[in-house]
Amino acid sequence: MQNQKKAYFFAISAVLLWSTVATAFKTALAGMNYTNLLFISTLTSLLLFGVVIILNKEINATFKISLKSWLYSALLGFLNPFLYYMVLLKAYSILPAQIAQPLNYTWPVVLVILSAPFLKQKISIKALIALFICFIGVLVISFQGKWNLNISNPFGVFLAAGSSIIWAVFWLINMKDERKETPKLFLNFLFGFIYIALYHLFFEPIKISGNISLFAAIYVGVFEMGITFVLWLTALKYSKSPEKISSLVFLSPFLSIFFIAFFLRESIHVSTIAGLLLIVFGIFLSKAKLKKNS
Repeated sequence: MQNQKKAYFFAISAVLLWSTVATAFKTALAGMNYTNLLFISTLTSLLLFGVVIILNKEINATFKISLKSWLYSALLGFLNPFLYYMVLLKAYSILPAQIAQPLNYTWPVVLVILSAPFLKQKISIKALIALFICFIGVLVISFQGKWNLNISNPFGVFLAAGSSIIWAVFWLINMKDERKETPKLFLNFLFGFIYIALYHLFFEPIKISGNISLFAAIYVGVFEMGITFVLWLTALKYSKSPEKISSLVFLSPFLSIFFIAFFLRESIHVSTIAGLLLIVFGIFLSKAKLKKNS
């Protein structure tokens, strides 16, 4: 198989798996709360990345690092998986999946806006227009077709949209850390697991109801937080140019809506599709700026 074909294979596999995650979130949350879900999925991902670094013979590269790198991992692990998923999973616990998923998808545009002060660059007019279009898309989804300016769950909307800021901050700080990705991910999840374990130790016990929810939580750990990143990194490695496969990510939110309707039996609002189209269009506008900043 030619390298570019391998790149498409791994990229499409990653996109398909990411598209199922919103459904897995809601399935798991039917039998446990969001902090329990984070504990199980983070532990699953940690074990998975542990296997990967052993198979890749990267144990020395993982642990024989400077104090600065340990501090980076402690900070990055706090941002993701701990804080990011605490916020996102809380949003999923109080919002329909069809609302939480596209609101979280605004992170690429947030990344462009935040990259300006972080990389000491000016914000382009195109980036501001893209942000405005995404904001309109967020409003369309949030109102759920009710144009009385009354958002059904403003706190949930705030969390789902706010999670995109946490992810963008994580991504920008992660860019400063030049270690290999897999060892870095293992340590990030090691610290993230320590944080969520301490949370459960001091604040609430773990309670799980139902094998299906447990399986869904493990699924999240394997495919949302774990192996899908490996698939995507492999796709980037084989691709002649990242741009050739990066556009495939735009398929993910639309496929996700399909899985939400089919498996969760949510009645998809027209406003959800309209808002999602606006968000994706805004991301598309910001894409050229994001490439330049990268």
